[in-house]
Amino acid sequence: MAAHNRAIPARDNVKMDNETYTQPHHIEDVEIQEWLESLDSVLESSGAEVASEILQRLRAHATVNGIDLPFTANTPYANTIPVRLEPLFPGDQELERRIKSLIRWNALAMVVRANREEHNIGGHISTYASAATLYEVGFNHFFRARTPEFEGDTVYFQGHAAPGIYARAFMEGRLSIQQLENFRRELKPGGGLSSYPHPWLMPDFWEFPTVSMGLSPLMAIYQARFSRYLENRGLKPATDAKVWAFLGDGETDEPESLGAITLASRENLDNLIFVVNCNLQRLDGPVRGNGQIIQELESAFRGARWNVIKVLWGSEWDPILERDTEGLLVKRMGELVDGEYQKLVVSSGAYVRQHFFGNDERLLRLVEPLPDEALRRLRLGGHDPRKVYAAYKAAVEHQGGPTVILARTIKGYGLGEAGEGKNVTHQQKKLNEDELREFRSRFGIPLNDEDCATVPFYRPAEDSAEIQYLRARREVLGGYTPKRSIRSKPIAAVHDELFKEFTEGSDEREVSTTMAFVAMLRKMLKDAEIGKLIVPIVPDEARTFGMESLFRTVGIYASGGQKYDPVDMNTLLLYREAKDGQILEEGITEAGSMASFIAAGSAYATHGINTIPFFIYYSMFGFQRIGDFIWAAADMRTRGFLLGGTAGRTTLSGEGLQHQDGNSHILALPVPNLKAYDPAFAYEIAVIIQDGIRRMYKDGENWFYYITVMNEQYAMPPMPAGVREGILKGMYKYRASVNKKAKLKAQLLGSGAILNEALRAQEILEQKYSVAADVWSVTSYKELYVDAIESERWNRLNPGEKPRVPYVSRCLADSQGVLVAASDYLKTLPNMIAKWMPRRLAALGTDGFGRSEGRTSLRDFFEVDAKFIVLATLHELSADGKIDAKIVDQAIGDLGIVKSKPNPVIS
Repeated sequence: MAAHNRAIPARDNVKMDNETYTQPHHIEDVEIQEWLESLDSVLESSGAEVASEILQRLRAHATVNGIDLPFTANTPYANTIPVRLEPLFPGDQELERRIKSLIRWNALAMVVRANREEHNIGGHISTYASAATLYEVGFNHFFRARTPEFEGDTVYFQGHAAPGIYARAFMEGRLSIQQLENFRRELKPGGGLSSYPHPWLMPDFWEFPTVSMGLSPLMAIYQARFSRYLENRGLKPATDAKVWAFLGDGETDEPESLGAITLASRENLDNLIFVVNCNLQRLDGPVRGNGQIIQELESAFRGARWNVIKVLWGSEWDPILERDTEGLLVKRMGELVDGEYQKLVVSSGAYVRQHFFGNDERLLRLVEPLPDEALRRLRLGGHDPRKVYAAYKAAVEHQGGPTVILARTIKGYGLGEAGEGKNVTHQQKKLNEDELREFRSRFGIPLNDEDCATVPFYRPAEDSAEIQYLRARREVLGGYTPKRSIRSKPIAAVHDELFKEFTEGSDEREVSTTMAFVAMLRKMLKDAEIGKLIVPIVPDEARTFGMESLFRTVGIYASGGQKYDPVDMNTLLLYREAKDGQILEEGITEAGSMASFIAAGSAYATHGINTIPFFIYYSMFGFQRIGDFIWAAADMRTRGFLLGGTAGRTTLSGEGLQHQDGNSHILALPVPNLKAYDPAFAYEIAVIIQDGIRRMYKDGENWFYYITVMNEQYAMPPMPAGVREGILKGMYKYRASVNKKAKLKAQLLGSGAILNEALRAQEILEQKYSVAADVWSVTSYKELYVDAIESERWNRLNPGEKPRVPYVSRCLADSQGVLVAASDYLKTLPNMIAKWMPRRLAALGTDGFGRSEGRTSLRDFFEVDAKFIVLATLHELSADGKIDAKIVDQAIGDLGIVKSKPNPVIS
């Protein structure tokens, strides 16, 4: 390359390729051209690797000589893969175009017809319209189905594109016309199709719920990592299966979307491919009207060490770019903000010529041969199958890290005046007859004007070239997708012996329910059948929960093994990472940990492996923080155990308002297939976990479990006879009163750690106030509630049959005396089953903010300790006329209760 020994004069700021840099005054274009030609020569003679090495050395040399080169993570606003490196397109492009056009029509017809039948039923046309090429190239050439021999690729479809996926399944013969007619009307005779991907509603079709924005990108990252976890632990063979995640550019504003992208590169997840549909629009307008979302995303992903492939311009741009020997066109492409690009999409060819090319005579000369209509129809990269195929092929062949494809598209592509590229397009549900005919003509749908107006579904004959080609392509790729199938084999054992020791009590040794659970976990990890299937998950709190002993025994998963000597390597409880480690120590991320839980809890379908996740976390940071992920787990039919550690408002000493949980059992109520338990004793936990494993992994039932465990230590009693059913159903009588002659009676309901307060209250009531109180352990208010409303519903629908009696009503049917319930959660928890109790219920709970205090003070503050249970019992007896009110007043003084104490609910 020629040297240029001339003085460098003062500098001007110049905008080029999306970066501001300084250029010397009076620099000659020919001088720059010489350098560019020299680089071209190196590329031609020695290849890209040598050219890259030269550029890196030049940059280093410049830095050593004091030249400040500004950092940029961006490349020019152009296609990453040059034309000369594009592979040949392997398919019949014309046939694929016709198939894609028919799918476009059927997707549109589905939404339009549904909204004609029922106004405002909703649906989305524009997302699939923009992404059709991105999906069809994948379906025809890349998405491999799950087979007995191969686990297949995992695809997270963009939720709003569901009509297009349904339309393809219709073309494949997998969905009927009736199902398409009942889009978004699932309750119609014959069934219909869910609005978005919902495995709960379509368990043989959808695999992953993806329409809650931002969740699927994070779930995809942890899914790809979990696949490697299974391989490194020897639970499945290593394969080249990929995880594909399709998302929108607007969706990336959700924190979860980009929140774990450094994990993907850190773990070298070259089995992961993101495809970002960059149509530059969100619901209300541009994603970045005053900026460039594609360049912003490139910077974020390149900074996180992802392989970034930009697919911005279609093949029609190639000859124009080839004529641009000065690089002016790429420079111009990088100057426009997204709001301007959106305007160009909806404008005429004359406008494009004037406002895009017209600022420089040299640019205008590049497009002189092209008429205005040709300029208007210049395709973007995301609508060009050849460009998309090249990007996908490069992505699946890339090794060493994840890939993101940033594909430039037009939202509502093909909708014309009805909404192509317009701000309203996301809400487009209906098209008039002219708009339908225009769409029909643009995509060559074989319908006449009269038929077109009725928006019929169209599927070619079975022996047509389109159907034969479509099926042949899927046969090559192993079958149809999406398709959900359960391939795991049920476990065999019932594991009575494994849990036996926990039913025998702790021999007066004080332990917490957390310690008891961890002891069970250790035993399960050693079990011959399920030990290898257990997946312990913890968000950087293993030591808090007493799990550090597992570090040595089963190890912490690290894909690269442990490359250092831990500072505690000479101790018994060293921090041991291993390539085949079993614990997923996720760091401080409940969302990431939940994504691992979902991957492990759905592996029975995704991988055909019955992995059993146990995710333990601070209970306060569960439902209220990652409730949307828990809801997605429910939709996915995830199986496993969520353990809310340090649970309860008053059992966690010292931590205060942000950490003390009195909410989670209330927040667990809305999740239909989640069983929620608040056990007090080790044997209760053992019964629940053993039964849960049986139901989920032996019987194949679609449940998952939430169990709260505490850090308060007390002696664990042996399991009384005959209580197993009660533990699982939600309540059982733990200790009856020994005073059979007392006239005053009470029934005390306790749960979790507050059960011990009820037991102390039982003693006080009997010894000081001659009240015979029975104590009930309530392990699950949710189970009692669900049973009761199911009984009530059955009775309503079967008026001539013998009425069913709710379990809670049967338990208390023969009981005597007043009813008092106390828990470490909101009062609404016991109150929700009050209507099925034989008498009025007094509920004590922990409504209000937490406090930094010890347990004794906290229980006094929230009025859930033994003395307040006694007070509530005496007050109820007084209200029933069983004792004088003066006795209650006297008891307040005797118990040391301060009448003027603050109300915990509002203080």
